[in-house]
Amino acid sequence: YTSLFLAFFSCFAWLYVAGRLWQDAENRTVLSNLLQRNAAQGPKLLTVEDKLAVLGCKDLERRVVEAEMELTLAKSQGYLKSWLSLNESSSGKKFLAVIGVYTGFGSHLKRKVFRGFWMPRGDALKKLEERGVVIRFVIGRSANRGDSLDRNINGENRSTKDFLILEGHEEAQEELPKKVKSFFSTAVQTWDAEFYVKADNNINLDLEGLIELLEHRRSQASAYIGCMKSGEVVTEEGSPWYEPEWWKFGDEKSYFRHAAGSLLILSKKLARYIDINSASLKTYAHDDTSVGSWMMGLQATYIDDNRLCCSSIKQDKVCSLA
Repeated sequence: YTSLFLAFFSCFAWLYVAGRLWQDAENRTVLSNLLQRNAAQGPKLLTVEDKLAVLGCKDLERRVVEAEMELTLAKSQGYLKSWLSLNESSSGKKFLAVIGVYTGFGSHLKRKVFRGFWMPRGDALKKLEERGVVIRFVIGRSANRGDSLDRNINGENRSTKDFLILEGHEEAQEELPKKVKSFFSTAVQTWDAEFYVKADNNINLDLEGLIELLEHRRSQASAYIGCMKSGEVVTEEGSPWYEPEWWKFGDEKSYFRHAAGSLLILSKKLARYIDINSASLKTYAHDDTSVGSWMMGLQATYIDDNRLCCSSIKQDKVCSLA
């Protein structure tokens, strides 16, 4: 029995050792596969070529930034040609003035009156442009792009050809300060003119008187012209002319000097400044004070002309309230 027991025990021990050795071999295979997989996913040692590629990207990024800075400088110095509309300025024609008359979606009847009273139509509008003066109704787009409001304006413009449509601007009363920025920027890019005039749609304009005024100011490259005033900042919410950021105007709560009212004029140099810096220019609650704030940091020539005070009773005024 002893020899039989030893034989059985030896067989059992051999089977146990063989099983352990097989299991260890399996574990080593699994571990080897995991190590190979992790090595493939681990951080790669950068070769000289890899490092050169990274440095090349950094250099390219630096050159892009430098190019953008040079582009902005060139634009500010007038070396770049603005994009021009095919129908109006592709010939490179220079104008005396571009007059933008604010209008809205609900002002169709008022536009008809304007066209019949002081704003030329059809061939007369073209002849005025031959003299160097462009007049356009200025309007943005509906909040619901492509709706009946937009379609009506498009249809009217096809018939009259006297609109400047601000494609990137949403037409709304509370967006008027942004509208004036969009107008000057778009007008500068579309027409090469000596002056850019923003006019409200509540005035009658002595067009010949305005042309004479601008002809007289041709030599003033930094002209900021209008009915200049300053005044109290309205701090009470809900009141007419309320300024939500009234606290920025100091303890006296007084506006800086600016061209107020329904008509203001900027020379090409000042309008181009607005175009170049449009993205960073701060707007306030009202368009005239917004423009005034942009002029404060520039070497602008302030020209206070009483003839541009549309509510004035002077006999020789250029504009009057409609």
